[in-house]
Amino acid sequence: MTLDLADKAQDDRPFAMLDESAISAAKLWNDPYDFAFVEQAIAPSCKDEVLADAPRIPYRGSYGLPSLRYGPNFGAVIDDLLSPRFKRLVERKFDTDLSAYPPCIVMMGNTSGHYNEGYAHPDSKHKIITVLLGFSREWPYQKGRLRVLRSGDREDFAFEFAPEFGRMLMFRVCDHSWHGFLPQKGQRMSLQLCYVDSEKYVQHEYWRHSMSAFAKSVPMLRKAIEWAPR
Repeated sequence: MTLDLADKAQDDRPFAMLDESAISAAKLWNDPYDFAFVEQAIAPSCKDEVLADAPRIPYRGSYGLPSLRYGPNFGAVIDDLLSPRFKRLVERKFDTDLSAYPPCIVMMGNTSGHYNEGYAHPDSKHKIITVLLGFSREWPYQKGRLRVLRSGDREDFAFEFAPEFGRMLMFRVCDHSWHGFLPQKGQRMSLQLCYVDSEKYVQHEYWRHSMSAFAKSVPMLRKAIEWAPR
């Protein structure tokens, strides 16, 4: 087997954790912008083993993938998400070519319930497609559900879902791809994968989140960050 064929075989290997058929079958909605929702993108039978290996994130905010420490079962989910096979799924869903766009992953572990969390935003112009995947063991609250918004008003929503294990939202980033959630204190574990316009942006994001992670490890700086306005 040539090296090229070996690489292709590696690219085409089945997912270890993601449910390919569920992701493929998810309907693409176009109102208020292009998005698709997958009720269970990871089999529920994998829940305990994946969450046992998930990163422990003690503070609010997002952490870049290089700053996360996790075990092999959670790592298998990451490998699936970063695979060419998953990228092809997303390409087919949104009828777009992502070959020139590298992935960037960040994750949040919990929320404090402060007013400035979950603020409405359409995502950076550097992002092409955003994928959000829930890892909360449970989310019994009415607030804190991720909302697909029609505007910058967090009450003006077209769709919402609890960020529980395996629930996935994918959307095409545009100037009106508003989303957010109402503040709620809790262990709100959610991963964000974005295909972005350059490797430079990926490195900038990971550097920015690493600086934020360091600041949050210092008590006085952490308190200032928690109350900083958006």
